[in-house]
Amino acid sequence: MRVMAHVDYDEFALFHENIDEWGLQVGAPHVERFFVAVDGLRQLSGLRWGEGAPELVLIHGGAQNAHTFDTVALALERPLLALDLPGHGHSDASPYPPSGIVSHARDLVRALEQFLSQPLPLVGMSLGGLCSILVAAERPDLVKSLTLVDITPGVNADKARHITDFVNGPKTFDNFEALLARTVEHNPTRSVSSLRRGILHNAIQRDDGTWVWRHQQHAPSPLSAPDAGDLWATIGELSMPVTLLRAMGPGSVVDDEDEAKLLEVAPEARVVHVARSGHSIQGDQPLEMAALLARLVLD
Repeated sequence: MRVMAHVDYDEFALFHENIDEWGLQVGAPHVERFFVAVDGLRQLSGLRWGEGAPELVLIHGGAQNAHTFDTVALALERPLLALDLPGHGHSDASPYPPSGIVSHARDLVRALEQFLSQPLPLVGMSLGGLCSILVAAERPDLVKSLTLVDITPGVNADKARHITDFVNGPKTFDNFEALLARTVEHNPTRSVSSLRRGILHNAIQRDDGTWVWRHQQHAPSPLSAPDAGDLWATIGELSMPVTLLRAMGPGSVVDDEDEAKLLEVAPEARVVHVARSGHSIQGDQPLEMAALLARLVLD
């Protein structure tokens, strides 16, 4: 019988790699994993960065987790919260599908209510951005400003096909090397070390040695997702400032039509183009993203 090698993982032992890869002049961060009840016994999890009151909230995209913002958080050196969406990272699964942004937004609101004493800037990437639109609409008392990271309501299946093709790939992998090889193949602009680190944060090695993505470990959702309505109209009715960080490199899912539509429904919105970045700006250009957040929504 073949014995699968066990891969050690400590989610708080890899920050030195982010620091070294991006040449950051920062010390060891203070980061804690937390869990909060959002629906009965079901919990939402996340990372609390820093020891003071949070100044920012970060929500990741589909098939990701809170650690996707590690380099951004390190560069910012501000107290902040990075949340795991339901069914992602260390959060419990939702009874609704992974794309159920209405139910995800409700869970995010329940979690934020327990942490925030005043409205904070909310940053949502991809699926997390769509959820964040609904959070901002439902609870403007929790959201000082809304930043969308390479996402608008105009993103459809065709625009995101290169992402869903990767996400909907094999459900299990015989070993870590097979999982890494597929990830490298679909992320040619990222360093192998960063992808290895991302996999350790976003996948689980099972008792038989095989690997599965964290977001794929749950049983299929039994309920249909509630209708989110017209998200373009929802953005147009928001009372807080809205910013779009649009990736301008290969892999972005936002096009000129999306940008024009955003400025049509929300004429006061800001659009910032981020060069040399694919869909995951926090992965491709984390220092630029940190600098933009510090200048546009924190200062």
